[in-house]
Amino acid sequence: MTYQQTIKEADGEIGQFRQTWDGIDAESVARMRLQNRFRTGLDIARYTARIMREDMAAYDADPASYTQSLGCWHGFIGQQKMISIKKHFGNTKRRYLYLSGWMVAALRSEFGPLPDQSMHEKTSVPALIEELYTFLRQADARELGGLFRDLDKAKAAGDAVNTHRLLHGIDEFQTHVVPIIADIDAGFGNAEATYLLAKKMIEAGACALQIENQVSDEKQCGHQDGKVTVPHEDFLAKIRALRYAFLELGVPDGIIVARTDSLGAGLTKQIAFTAEKGDIGDQYNSFLDCDEVDPATLGHGDVLISRDGKLVKPRRLRSNLFQFRPGTGEDRCVLDCITALQNGADLLWIETEKPHIGQIGGMVNRIREVVPGAKLVYNNSPSFNWTLNFRQQVYDAWAEAGKDVSAYDRAKLMSVDYDGSELAAEADERIRTFQKDAAREAGIFHHLITLPTYHTAALSTDNLAREYFGEAGMLGYVKNVQRQEIRQGIACVKHQNMAGSDIGDDHKEYFAGEAALKAGGEHNTMNQFAA
Repeated sequence: MTYQQTIKEADGEIGQFRQTWDGIDAESVARMRLQNRFRTGLDIARYTARIMREDMAAYDADPASYTQSLGCWHGFIGQQKMISIKKHFGNTKRRYLYLSGWMVAALRSEFGPLPDQSMHEKTSVPALIEELYTFLRQADARELGGLFRDLDKAKAAGDAVNTHRLLHGIDEFQTHVVPIIADIDAGFGNAEATYLLAKKMIEAGACALQIENQVSDEKQCGHQDGKVTVPHEDFLAKIRALRYAFLELGVPDGIIVARTDSLGAGLTKQIAFTAEKGDIGDQYNSFLDCDEVDPATLGHGDVLISRDGKLVKPRRLRSNLFQFRPGTGEDRCVLDCITALQNGADLLWIETEKPHIGQIGGMVNRIREVVPGAKLVYNNSPSFNWTLNFRQQVYDAWAEAGKDVSAYDRAKLMSVDYDGSELAAEADERIRTFQKDAAREAGIFHHLITLPTYHTAALSTDNLAREYFGEAGMLGYVKNVQRQEIRQGIACVKHQNMAGSDIGDDHKEYFAGEAALKAGGEHNTMNQFAA
């Protein structure tokens, strides 16, 4: 409904109680309704799921229409990202938020900083989703509140042109609420535990859940060693659990992102059940590293399986884990992705050890031979040394093409000595176009950075500490923080407004009229930033 229609609707409701609700103003009710468009997390999940489905269709039609997000560990961080995106680009189209399990573990656990091993409280994940959307909804209320105040001023001044412009802006207002792709790790337990947690995450507003094929109680960060995968049937049960959760809660468009860590995972905890040759369990077991054995030489407690009519012994470690044959990671990734897409997943996530379009595209092409239209979510991870990786890629490409690379030491390409070189410039250009090129050549629908604000917070804090506690003193803050906020139009320079003070003033006026004691008067020091 338009602004005027919302006022009319509210007026009709109030009119039924005209003798007792005389102090209630229909336009104020309309404003509060528009400032709180989403009543529940399920409203948000349904709305954002449709956005993602539309974006996926747009990408299928044109790979240039890929999507992006940045990881968040606090509602304020997510809010500021979307405010900044609207400020710089005018809309939030194809731009999401990512909720990183790594950052929840490192920054939100009551145990203190933890590694990415699913040791943090699983309830902290839906709590963060709810927090993110609380801050995004507050961003809506804040921006609309500004439009309403400007509308009142335009009406009071008799400015019909500006009044019309502002009414149009209110009717066409674009919410800060965008899809969140939320990390459910390996499900925090069995399939039932996964289902129960998924419901909490969806009820908090998540329209897209990312789940990985690691063993839940052995889970590792995707860029560390020691990863242990589960047989496909175990993983598919959890994918089905997510789908049931979405359907039970009335979010049929919900998105499941199936992540495989098989490229860097050389271990499994279980030998898969297999009923016949070539079934999914048999395919999983075919990658096990096994030795042929003579039954007469069996040791105590040895485990044997039958393979092609022979008894073989899988190599088992003292940890009771079985290892895969070296060099089978890509084949396992391809099989993981195909089976996930054939059993309810919508998008794929292949965790790699480096950002290499050829490597990713090679696997995607194999997947698409079986499942056309397969699409990826890709982690543009801070765990990669992007500078070194791309300089080495350029070095290798030049060497293969016969170009003279004698001026460069491949092992030391990270050196600042190369920062102004031709090789460094080409590497930086490849980094700049990586997302666009990978969307076109490697089937990547969504690019994200998992931990960006973890690193930006550390970097900016280090810079401030050096300046403020050093010779610059207060100038270190004023010159490098506040003055830049003012020059760049950063909304947070008016931090009272950002925290909701003006919204509260509006409500005080609705509730108490002329008796309202408001904070935004002439003595409010935030007025110093009006210029």
